[in-house]
Amino acid sequence: MTPAEGGEGAARGGKGMIDPEKLAKHYTRFRVTERILLTGHSHQAWPDVAFEAQQQAWLDAAELVDDVWDKAFEKANEVRRGFARLLDDSPDRIALAPNTHELVVRFLSALPLKKRPRLITTDGEFHTIRRQLDRLAEEGIEVVKVAADPAPTLAERLAQRVDDRTAAVLVSAVLYTNAHIVPNLMATLRTCEQLGAELLVDAYHALNVIPFSLRVEGLEGAYVVGGGYKYCQLGPGNAFLRFPADTTLRPVVTGWFSEFTDLSRAPSGRVEYGPGPARFAGATYDFTSHYRGAAVFRFFEEQGLTPEKLRELNKHQVGMLAKGLGVELTPSKTAIGGFLALRRPDANRLKQELRKKGVWSDHRGESLRLGPAPYVTDAQIRMAIAYT
Repeated sequence: MTPAEGGEGAARGGKGMIDPEKLAKHYTRFRVTERILLTGHSHQAWPDVAFEAQQQAWLDAAELVDDVWDKAFEKANEVRRGFARLLDDSPDRIALAPNTHELVVRFLSALPLKKRPRLITTDGEFHTIRRQLDRLAEEGIEVVKVAADPAPTLAERLAQRVDDRTAAVLVSAVLYTNAHIVPNLMATLRTCEQLGAELLVDAYHALNVIPFSLRVEGLEGAYVVGGGYKYCQLGPGNAFLRFPADTTLRPVVTGWFSEFTDLSRAPSGRVEYGPGPARFAGATYDFTSHYRGAAVFRFFEEQGLTPEKLRELNKHQVGMLAKGLGVELTPSKTAIGGFLALRRPDANRLKQELRKKGVWSDHRGESLRLGPAPYVTDAQIRMAIAYT
């Protein structure tokens, strides 16, 4: 992942650069030119092609009846390929589900928690991991929470807490509260591999705003969760679990789609799992999300919206916000991802005041979060700065 140095950032308008004003024409139904959507870190607008794809899902269901599942599985494979491109990995190692919680639960259910009743995480995780681990702790699982800050040393500090009683480490690639990037997660993975533990990385706040190649990051042995609701613009219902090629985990929480590839085979004395992504499969789902997701992934490819270009634009936008609001971003400080978090005791009130002026943002506690997106223009950012 390339750190964000901040400042006015990338020069705009050069060959191959993203032009937000031109791009905004593809988001008419979200009215991105009529309001300033600085919710890019939590809910980006969907391009118009997503609406057309969602309609097509209904029409296909009406026309094909039960045969629609063949078409739905084609769309699911397109979504797998889209996520695999962002991870620099193979679609054969991408399991899908409507949300990351389902996938995290399946992952947790496969761990040998009787023999290794210890999970390590941080105090800066998104609610998906935080709440579930807190509940497991109430049932006697030892949950160790390492301070998320400072992020530059988090990977090493997590590694230091791993022992032979640890089943897994669960950590974010980018912390959702403050956008701090967690570098060198391969150090955590290396220790996990040495001591027989697993590593699960929540990449939701990194994917498609920061280049995140598993090969480059040295994380090919890690499990990775993420989804399309945020920077991917896929809308809800598009989450994934990436698993290592040599995984042997057997989820206790498992759906019948895991044996869907061969329903003619008689059940054996041992629960079997299908190949590849079927190992972590659930059951019947609303395939409309995959129609939408496949269309948006194609749209990104057609528009040349690569993670590298999106990162360049995002650094410029976050840099503008930081400079205009008097927030210092320097190479010596913690690198940040796709949004700017402002510490304000009145964050909630300020969010409401901004909304009245047509600026959409959000807050977490005393942090006002401003997340630009590729369809947000410089003029809109300057206007948001003047209102804040």
